[in-house]
Amino acid sequence: MLLSGHSAAVYSLKFSPSGQHLVSSSFDRSILLWDVYGECRNYNVLKGHKNAVLEVQWTVYSLKFSPSGQHLASSSFDRSILLWDVYGECRNYNVLKGHKNAVLEVQWTYDSAQVVSASADKTLGLWDAENGDRIKKFAGHSAVVNSCCPVTSGPTLLVSGSDDCTTKLWDVRHKRAVKSFENKFQVMAVCFSGDNSQVIAGGLDGDIKIWDLRKDEVSTVLQGHSDIVTGVSLSPDGNYLLSNAMDSTVRKWDVRPFVKGDRLLTTFLGARHSFDRTLIRCGWSSDMRYVTSGSADRYVYIWDADTGNLRYHLPGHTGSVNEASFHPTEPIVGSCSSDKNIYLGELAEM
Repeated sequence: MLLSGHSAAVYSLKFSPSGQHLVSSSFDRSILLWDVYGECRNYNVLKGHKNAVLEVQWTVYSLKFSPSGQHLASSSFDRSILLWDVYGECRNYNVLKGHKNAVLEVQWTYDSAQVVSASADKTLGLWDAENGDRIKKFAGHSAVVNSCCPVTSGPTLLVSGSDDCTTKLWDVRHKRAVKSFENKFQVMAVCFSGDNSQVIAGGLDGDIKIWDLRKDEVSTVLQGHSDIVTGVSLSPDGNYLLSNAMDSTVRKWDVRPFVKGDRLLTTFLGARHSFDRTLIRCGWSSDMRYVTSGSADRYVYIWDADTGNLRYHLPGHTGSVNEASFHPTEPIVGSCSSDKNIYLGELAEM
């Protein structure tokens, strides 16, 4: 099979993690994306470089354990979502296909039955985790959807954040967003409050806004980050928020109602961001003793959630670690990276 499309020398060629696609780069300053099977068509051309593109890599952007702890979901630049068994041979038991561009974040619903995805194709997806079918596609954003999050109980509501400078609330029983909140800057990371009455959104300006869903207004603004917020994660008890930003800090905030004074409790140092602006996410252990984050320096960072002391500095990846996630019941941390790999590691003491 001969793949034709570049107009000059080809320098780099990589298979996607799913094996379904190829990416190539060239002296002609373009990056071409190809289907591997069938007609091996060139399905996308990425342009913007002002000189030869010497190297390309597929990136795994997001990684989440199911609430049951039995499975893992990962999403990638190759437009796919892979579902994995956590135990035994850790086999890839399903591939969810349907997005037309990179899948930037995945989340599980609280019952582990469904997966939610946010994509650069401007849509969100709701998927059946057992048979792999896409249950619903949510279209309404006018730009890349950077982040998504389902509620932790009750009827399935979703929140999303986008480069179109909006945070949207979705009810899976309806096709269109039920609420849309305007922001001055792009929204990079979102989650719900503990009682699902508020949505939390971090953005390009470094601020974290908490929107009251009853009043449709901002109730609180958390300020302190000096660069883009790339990840937010609510603690299991709903009282604290973890945020990650391109100022190379991870921060713990008190988001309980009626708290007076400074809500910033702890700043965690060590993890790094790079100039490629990857959305590096963060997360909590189920007992809230530890917090974790990926890092552009290829390490997984784990800190004591109260003292801020670094407890683990885990090597292994050869590219930026884009997300690290704790298993819900076991002393296991998972990580995904721009090196296309997913690692599961057992911690000695937690």
